[in-house]
Amino acid sequence: MTAAPVTARAGANIALVKYWGKRDLALNLPAAGSVSITLDGLETESRLVADAALNQDELSLNGRPADAERIGRVLDLMRELAGGGPFCRVESRNNFPTGAGLASSASAFAALVVAAARLFGLDLPHDRLSELARRGSGSAARSIFGGFVEMHSGMQADGSDCVAAPLLAADEWPLEVVVAITDSGAKKVGSTDGMLRTMDTSPYYRSWVDSVAEDVAAAGRAIAGRDFEQLAEVSESSALKMHASVLAARPGLIYWNGASVSCMHCVRALREQGIGVFFTIDAGPQIKAICEPGNAARVGAELESVPGVENVLYTGLGEGARVIS
Repeated sequence: MTAAPVTARAGANIALVKYWGKRDLALNLPAAGSVSITLDGLETESRLVADAALNQDELSLNGRPADAERIGRVLDLMRELAGGGPFCRVESRNNFPTGAGLASSASAFAALVVAAARLFGLDLPHDRLSELARRGSGSAARSIFGGFVEMHSGMQADGSDCVAAPLLAADEWPLEVVVAITDSGAKKVGSTDGMLRTMDTSPYYRSWVDSVAEDVAAAGRAIAGRDFEQLAEVSESSALKMHASVLAARPGLIYWNGASVSCMHCVRALREQGIGVFFTIDAGPQIKAICEPGNAARVGAELESVPGVENVLYTGLGEGARVIS
C-alpha cells in the first residue's frame, strides 16, 4: 500500500445501446448488455487519502460533504482484496452537471476503483477493475475503458463475467459529441429507482430486455465497419425503446422536457439535410448528439438555438480511467 494520496481521472460514458434494468440487485448485475462511448471532455477526478484516524470512509463531492455509503461498500471490497487497509477521505469533482443524466456516477466509480487499486497496492487487470466499478454503478464498468466499449451481461451467478471490454479505440473512429443541456439540476428520480419501477410495473419491460442482444450485436458490427448510418439507426432505436418502457411504468417516468423533444426533432432534421448526426438520451433531459467528424460545430449551433437549451458542451471520445498522480 502507498501512503501518498492517489488521484485518478475517468470520463463519463454514453450508452448507444442502453442499460436499463438489473438481474441481481445485490451484485448490481444488468439485465442485458450494452454498448457505449467514453468521453474525453466530461470527467471526474477523485483523490483518495488514507487516514488511520477515520472510523469510516468520508466523501466530498464538488467541495461539499456527501453520503459515502456507496463508495464505502466498494472500498470495503477492495480492502478485503488487499487483506485490510485504512478508511479513506475521497475528494471527488466533476467538470459537468452531477446527477442530471450525464453518467456522473459512471465516471466517479471508475475513477474511485482505479485510485483505490493504486492506494491499496492491488495489481488488478482491467476486467477485474470493471467488475469492481460495476458494484458501485452499473455503467461505471464501461468507463474503465476508452473509446467504444461493450458491457457483457454475463451468465455467472457471482457476476464475475459481467464486465466491460473495449471494442475500438477512440482514435480509430474519432466521432464528435455535442451535449445539449436542457436542465442542469439533479433529476427527481434516480436511475436505480427508475429501473426498479420500470422492472416492477412496465408491461413493456420484458420486451425491452429481449431486444437488447440483437441491438448489441448490430452496434458491434456498425462500429467494426465504421458504419455511421447503421450505428445511428440502432442507437436511436435503443434509446426510444428504453424510454417507451420507462414511460409505460406506473406511474410513468418522464425524464424528458419540452426542449429535449425539440432537440430530437432538430437532430433528425439535420440528418435529413445530409448532416451525419444522431441523438441518444438517457435517464435525464439532456440530449447527446453523436456526430461524424467535422459536424459538431454545425450541430452545436443548431442545438444552441433550440428554446430551452441552457448550454451546449462539445467533446469527443477519450481514454479509460487512469491514475494521474
